[in-house]
Amino acid sequence: MIDTAQPAAPGTLHIVATPIGNLRDITLRALDVLRSVDLVAAEDTRHTQQLLTAYGIQTRLMAVHEHNEAGAALRVVEALREGRSVAYVSDAGTPGISDPGARLVQAVRAAGLPVTPLPGASAAATALSVSGLDGPWLFHGFLAAKSGERRRALETLRDLPCALVFYEAPHRIAETVADLASVLGPERTLLFGRELTKRFEQIHACPLGEALAWLEADENHRRGEFALVVAAPAPRPDEGEAEALRVLEILLEELPLKQAAHLTARLTGGRKNALYQLALARKGQLKGP
Repeated sequence: MIDTAQPAAPGTLHIVATPIGNLRDITLRALDVLRSVDLVAAEDTRHTQQLLTAYGIQTRLMAVHEHNEAGAALRVVEALREGRSVAYVSDAGTPGISDPGARLVQAVRAAGLPVTPLPGASAAATALSVSGLDGPWLFHGFLAAKSGERRRALETLRDLPCALVFYEAPHRIAETVADLASVLGPERTLLFGRELTKRFEQIHACPLGEALAWLEADENHRRGEFALVVAAPAPRPDEGEAEALRVLEILLEELPLKQAAHLTARLTGGRKNALYQLALARKGQLKGP
């Protein structure tokens, strides 16, 4: 059974996620709030007006963007103190995620006023959902525009044991992908999420070493907004295990299997039973067919 409409709460700032491309990707709750709030604060009022018009919403708009966020936040706080309800939306996706909104939330919370989230579309989550990757991930957002700063940032991320999620604009996508391959290595998989949810959506995965060639193969591959997901680095062999294996292989050339495993355990601190099983496998390989 579908819940009844859930209008905005008075004196509350509602952080509303909006579609990242397809206007149908808006929640029923978001529409309830956008219709019922006293004021919609928007990153770009002209852009948001198109969304509101598509759904027949006539709520009053005010601009809150990165250039006026501090002053606009004061006006929002004043409105909330008067008991009015306010919704904040960025141009697309979830506000405060590589979009303005964080300073507004900070100001409202510092004033002791309530802030409530309305979850919805996010380019990062959308790209991850089709990546096929499992395990931890780190959202970085946009990398620096200059190659030197971008490469230094990537060097700090290179060895983290998790997938990495970036956003990138079309005019920088080629140079960013080149730096990704150079710093992170050509073997890691890169997933391109291009124009996600839009008419010309394209999802493509390939090794980083092949990614630049894919971009250059068709000029359309370089158009639109990108969400990029880079797979985690391959796990490195444990140094202790690698040393135990090296010692075991040497001893197997001169000693019986059980004795070689026992002595390897004493020399390296490895587990005797595990080394014995490994020795069985190695001995079989050494004998051959």
